[in-house]
Amino acid sequence: MKNINSTQYMKNKNTHCAYRLLFIILLVSSYSVSTYSQTYRRISGWSDEINNRIESFLNTTITMNTRKVAVFDGDGTVIGQVPYYLADEALYRYADKYYKGRKDPLSIEKLAILNRMVKDGNNVGKAYVEDRVHFLSGMTPAEIMDMGYECYLDSYQGKFYPEMKQLIANLKEYGFEVWILTASPEFLYQKFLAEELGLPDTQILGVKSVVTNGVLTNEIIMPIPQDDGKANVIPTFIKTRPLIVGGNSRGDMDMLNQSCGLKIVVNPDDITVRGEEDGPMNGYTVKQYWEKEGAVIVKCNDTPNPKMRFHTESWKIRTNKSNPQ
Repeated sequence: MKNINSTQYMKNKNTHCAYRLLFIILLVSSYSVSTYSQTYRRISGWSDEINNRIESFLNTTITMNTRKVAVFDGDGTVIGQVPYYLADEALYRYADKYYKGRKDPLSIEKLAILNRMVKDGNNVGKAYVEDRVHFLSGMTPAEIMDMGYECYLDSYQGKFYPEMKQLIANLKEYGFEVWILTASPEFLYQKFLAEELGLPDTQILGVKSVVTNGVLTNEIIMPIPQDDGKANVIPTFIKTRPLIVGGNSRGDMDMLNQSCGLKIVVNPDDITVRGEEDGPMNGYTVKQYWEKEGAVIVKCNDTPNPKMRFHTESWKIRTNKSNPQ
């Protein structure tokens, strides 16, 4: 009887061990699948060559045990900028509604800033970028966020590039942190960009200024994310080297060169040959330069809606070039 019980005990023990081993194998297999089987979803509107290149790169990042970061410019890279930058339209629209034709000190002060911006004319220059913040000073962050959001709803809804939204969805699938880095005022862009792209608003970086007693001040926090300043924002606030950087213009060159992996350039200009002041881009168009550097060149449709009227037009700010796909 003792031998039978002993034999039965050993059988039960072996069966139990086999079940445990099977459970461990299944657990490890499940962990491996969840850890290493990210699925790339083809981006419609872009060629197989571009999709294959992006997918191949993302697959090389699967086993990386580090922060995986992608950084993208805002206007012209993830959202359309034709015919005018949203940052400009938001400010001129607000001025037309609340300041134009009034003689109180606040209205006179704010209109003087806009008139200075119009006279400057270079709406991608650092002085102009700083004056956008000067115009917003005295407002609360919530008021500025709502200003940008309302402008987006009224004039820019539908302007996000579907291809870039699909790319960002793929990056999330592969475990990337996605950051937006814009030369526009940070609070102005945070609400609508965070909502449309499904990102925390803390990952929307723009021109920053000190907030005191609940309102924005004129004190700008360096670095200013314009031209070489965009490259400096990455180690200052994101604090790691990105694997992917995306941009569209000459102003994104320094930021794009911070990428230690893939560079993605959206609708690059192929008409204007850059000069000596553009450093390594001297003698090339933006497109030619990035083709030479091996970047991924993509097209996204960015054309004006003929039925849409913009306040910026009456302030005679230059229009941005159309990019039909």
